[in-house]
Amino acid sequence: MERSMKKIRTAIFGTGFMGRVHTEAVRRLGNVEVAAIAARTADQARKFADTLGIESATGDYTTILNDPEIEAVHVCAPNALHFEMTKSALQAGKHVVCEKPLASTISEAQEMVDLAKARNLANCTLYNIRFYPQIQNMLHMREAGEFGEIQIVQGTYSQDWLLYDTDWNWRIESGPSRAFADIGTHWCDLAEYLTGLKITSVCAELETFRKARKRPKHSIETFAGKKLQPSDYDEVPVKTEDFCSMMFHMGEGVRGSMTASQVSAGRKNFLSIELYGTKASAAWNAERPDELWVGNRNSANELYIKDPSLMRAGASQYADLPGGHSEGYDDTFKQILRQFYKKVADSEQQAEFPTFVDGIRQLYVLNAVLESAAKRAWVDVAGGDW
Repeated sequence: MERSMKKIRTAIFGTGFMGRVHTEAVRRLGNVEVAAIAARTADQARKFADTLGIESATGDYTTILNDPEIEAVHVCAPNALHFEMTKSALQAGKHVVCEKPLASTISEAQEMVDLAKARNLANCTLYNIRFYPQIQNMLHMREAGEFGEIQIVQGTYSQDWLLYDTDWNWRIESGPSRAFADIGTHWCDLAEYLTGLKITSVCAELETFRKARKRPKHSIETFAGKKLQPSDYDEVPVKTEDFCSMMFHMGEGVRGSMTASQVSAGRKNFLSIELYGTKASAAWNAERPDELWVGNRNSANELYIKDPSLMRAGASQYADLPGGHSEGYDDTFKQILRQFYKKVADSEQQAEFPTFVDGIRQLYVLNAVLESAAKRAWVDVAGGDW
């Protein structure tokens, strides 16, 4: 009888929306065990752990880092804690998956990149959108030259969960940017990934439509604000933006535009991206993830429905289910973490997932957006090869 493979033991830092998503995705891998949970308090951690049948729970994440059997950690805590938690985990010799944005500043992110490299530890910035099957299909079609030379990239990432002044989340007070830092960077990472080009300069505008919001008197999870009553709030001023619009230049003369909004009624998680080339075009949106639209000049347009047997070579490995069986948001986490844990198990494996380098890259884009909005002018994206 073949001996079963030893499971990799991992820990989740954070018990909110993302903590749950990461926990469920890890469990789908088969060879990785969620062995410990850390939260802001011991009670929060224990409640989460008991609900999901996890053995160890703590309000002090550093105790987990002292456990030699824990090989990796997932940082799913609020943005301000990413640097502290990730640095501590790397120093303890743990491989790290960190939610985006990677850090609050470029200098923090650079320290994380350098430390992970020095310790030869697997590191991942969680840009999961790359791993929808039809995104992979679009990528491989572009690489095969089916669209010709890309000329224009455009799209949006629009949501409505912060439409009302009674909508609240910790992200509202998370730093100098919210909509762009939270979802705009996802879109920009995807644009760079699909085109193989870097955003070189930007012209951006930020707008805060809700100058004040009603903050709940007690902590709530992401997307849970609809259930609260008027007596549950305190009114506070808001500085982070609800909306961003941006024009941009990419390498090889590509031009583009995008918007990021968290106040667009009816749009729940509408990431839409369009590539326009000299031969054909392609468009995809996250609310209809199994569909890929291809536009043609001299023949009928086409609508590809996800079917691994019909996808381009290299893309079908990211579709685990046959045609007619949808694969969505949760599945992208399974796919990205599957690649990450291959690297954890074998350090010689190529990193087929976004790393901390990709995380710091989007911080450079974010900084350029903030500078451009403040100056009301075009700004070059710094960072060289990042």
